[in-house]
Amino acid sequence: MNSVALRAAGLRPGADALPPIVAGDFEVRLARNEAEVEAAQALRYRVFYEEMTARPTPEMAAMRRDYDDFDALCDHLLFIDRRRPGLSGITGTYRLIRRPAAAAHGSFYSVTEYDVQRLVEWPGEILELGRSCVDASARSMPAMQLMWRGIATYVFHYDIEIMFGCASLPGTDLARLAMPLSYLAQHHLAPPELRARALAERYVDMNILPPGSYDIRQAERLVPPLIKGYLRLGGFVGDGAVIDTQFDTTDVNIVVKTDLITEKYYRHYERAARETGAI
Repeated sequence: MNSVALRAAGLRPGADALPPIVAGDFEVRLARNEAEVEAAQALRYRVFYEEMTARPTPEMAAMRRDYDDFDALCDHLLFIDRRRPGLSGITGTYRLIRRPAAAAHGSFYSVTEYDVQRLVEWPGEILELGRSCVDASARSMPAMQLMWRGIATYVFHYDIEIMFGCASLPGTDLARLAMPLSYLAQHHLAPPELRARALAERYVDMNILPPGSYDIRQAERLVPPLIKGYLRLGGFVGDGAVIDTQFDTTDVNIVVKTDLITEKYYRHYERAARETGAI
């Protein structure tokens, strides 16, 4: 369906790119209209600002929605509990930004933290992932598992070769995060052609502890489940971390080449999904 037909049907352009994935009472698909996008923004607000420790702008607090200029341009993956009425069934979301959306905005979201020019120059299609969360009431459900299946289908549909984005470690205490950050930098640094670098004014050296001075297994256990999921796919981290004071997190740049996406991809993400509730 072309953009004109989609608008005539009241659907967002591209909303039909991902066939709905249904598993019992649950469904994953792209947002079809602005009301669904606003429901995803409201969910993000509840998780990031009310449950977690992010700091909303006065405008966000008034509207009780997490939003920015990318939301009107990108695709929003939704996890829907069909037992709940209407928009209340939207209990999981993930934001997907392809080249056209980034071009319309003028950049990818990650440029506020990282120099991603090497990724942008990749000749194939690329996809930025972010703003993922699941409502507390849905974390015992297969939300992340189904959303990862949706992402895999989306990747196949658009022939995406590179996925990237910022993933977070909770908190900004570098002493507490020294082990996982050092482990990531020393064991999972991206190759030069795929290596984003934290902006100079925000750069935090991840090599806090010398190699061999800490327990690698313990460091691995301290890596958040979602980042572990990326690493199991052969993912890498960029050069340097970034402190995000608004979200009270320490961010790393993640990149994954999707030539690794096979049935193994599904198995890895399903494993990650069992461990993960929200980014």
